[in-house]
Order: sequence, then structure tokens, then C-alpha cells
Amino acid sequence: MVKLVHSDEEVMLRDMARGFLDDAAPVSALRKLRDTDGDFDRGLWSDMAKMGWAGVLVPDTSGGSDMGHAAANLLAGEMGKTLVASPFISTAIIAATALRQLANARSTDALARIADGSTTYALAIDEGPKHAPEDTQLAAQTEGNGFRLQGQKRFVVDGGFADRLLVLARTDGGLTLFDVPADRAGITAHRHRMIDARDSATIDFDDVVADGADVIGHVDEAMTVLRPALLAGRAALAAETTGLAVGVLDMTVGYLKERKQFGIEIGRFQALQHRAAHVWSETEVTASAILNAGRMLDAHPDDADLAVSLAKARATATAVLAVQEGVQMHGGIGMTDAYDMGFYMKRARVSAEWLGDYSYHAEKIAALRGF
Repeated sequence: MVKLVHSDEEVMLRDMARGFLDDAAPVSALRKLRDTDGDFDRGLWSDMAKMGWAGVLVPDTSGGSDMGHAAANLLAGEMGKTLVASPFISTAIIAATALRQLANARSTDALARIADGSTTYALAIDEGPKHAPEDTQLAAQTEGNGFRLQGQKRFVVDGGFADRLLVLARTDGGLTLFDVPADRAGITAHRHRMIDARDSATIDFDDVVADGADVIGHVDEAMTVLRPALLAGRAALAAETTGLAVGVLDMTVGYLKERKQFGIEIGRFQALQHRAAHVWSETEVTASAILNAGRMLDAHPDDADLAVSLAKARATATAVLAVQEGVQMHGGIGMTDAYDMGFYMKRARVSAEWLGDYSYHAEKIAALRGF
């Protein structure tokens, strides 16, 4: 039976992360990135790597800390509380999970560069308005002993600055995952600033040459490697999204204790107390779903689909509830740019779409439960 309480070591990691991020990456850091058109703080990422966060899923033989998915989700949750913009999920979670399944010198070297923070990755798998990796049409045509990639990927999170790309392509017998440098000839990234001030890109692949060394796993069998990576990414994103909801709740409760109306704090009104309690209850239940997903990924990764989709769906719904209630209970200032609440609402909207929205995961849950 999965134990849904944090261990002493996990509590220490959480407290350490919170103390560091409160000083190094408050919400004001995201506001500064937005106002200066930046993508992420490379100094902050370097500090995260030195603390073992970039290598949280990298084996110690490659220089990682190998703390596991529950710990990785815990870190993602703390980042969500202050909206930390970093390549943590794309690089430290998704790319590291994909690469660690390969036992060769190339993957060992790639994992070491992830762990020391010197290489960032982006996942280029979606082509339409919704998450649907199985519908990939980007072609990898066989040419001699190699391939030529032709097509376009959209909503490539961190794709505007990543050093390398994990690209999902359609080959003769199925789907194949490629690991290519972002500056390879024929690759053009069109960077977009999303509503949450994070980086994304539409990427064109025009006769991009790839060979067998660029293939992750085996030709035509991408999902063997990609499925575990997507599960890890979805769980970490769910954790970050739930951290976001907790951050909103903390901000809202603080406001209810300060804002006065008719000479008393508005937090003394029972109607507002009930609304805040509702949000708190949802964040607690969702936090258990996140921890369960992390435990399943660590102990039973082949059976983690249901736990991960449940966590992602719940996190999406909880964040929507938290930001809507937070904005309303803040009154008019909740919608102003001068106040931080809007940053949480925008990040919740983007997180809801990345790696599958609520409907995508609700359908997966229904299918897995035989509905």
C-alpha cells in the first residue's frame, strides 16, 4: 500500500527548497523576466544544479542526485508556489527520464550535462492545438543509413532557448524519438512569449539530417522511451500546478486577514471563510494525489498511468478553483497587473494545456477504469 505522508528526508528537502526559493526566486523575479523579455534566470538554474535539482532523476553514476519522482514532484511544487520560470520540467524531468532508460555512453554523457546544468532540453511532440503525440505527422524519411526530418512542431515549451530537442517523428513503421541539437541545419525556432511570460516556440524542420546516433531507443518504438518521460513530466507539472494553487491560497488568506471593511477584517466574514476552506480542502486532496503519483512512478512505473492522469486532472481543476476564488476575494485589485494574482491565473491556464488538459486526462482515467 502506498504511504501518503512525506518522509523526514522529504520534509527537509521541501523546507530547504522553500527557504532558497523565497530568497532567490520570488514572484517579483518572474515579473522582472517578463518586463525585460527574458526566458529564465541562468544563474538561478546553475544554483539549482549545484543543489542537485537538475540531476534529481539522473543516476549518481552520471553525477546526479537520483532522488526519485516523489522528491522531484516536491521540488516542482515548491517552484509552483512562487511561479519559478526554469527548464526544470523539460530538462530535469522529461529529458532525464527518457535518457536514463538507455544504457550507452551517449546517454551517460547527456545525463551528466543535464545534471551539471550545462544543457537544456525541450520536448517537441505536439503539432495541433491540443496535446496529441500519437497524431504526429512530422516525417522522418529514411535516406541511406539516416533520416531527413520534415514538418513543424508547435507549443514547444522552452523551445526558444533549449540547447537540444527531443523530436517525435513518424517513420515507416511507427513513431521514432530523436535527440538533436537545436542549432542543427534546417531547424528554425519561432519564439513566442506565452501569456504566463514563459518561453515557447513553433519549430520548423526543413530537411533536417539525422542518423542512428540521434535516435532515442529504437526506430518505430518511440513510446517505449517517451511514455515514461511523459508520465514523469505530467506528474511534475501537476505538482507545480498544485503548488501554484497553494501559493494563491496563501496570498488570499493573507489578504483576508489584512483587508478591512466596516472596521473589521473581511476574513472574519463566514462566507469568505467557507470559500477559503473549500480551496484548502481541494489543495490537500490534490496534494495526496500528487504524492501517490510520485510513489507509483518510483515503485511501480509500469502501473502509474492512472495515478498520474488523476493527479494532472485534479491539479488542473484545483488551480482553476484557486485562482478564480483568489481573484474574486481580492476584489478589483485581483485583476490589476500591479498585483501578483494575475501571474498565477495566467500560469494556471498554460499549465492546464501543457501535456494534456483536463478532458485529455479524464478520458484516460475513464478508459483505464473501464467506463
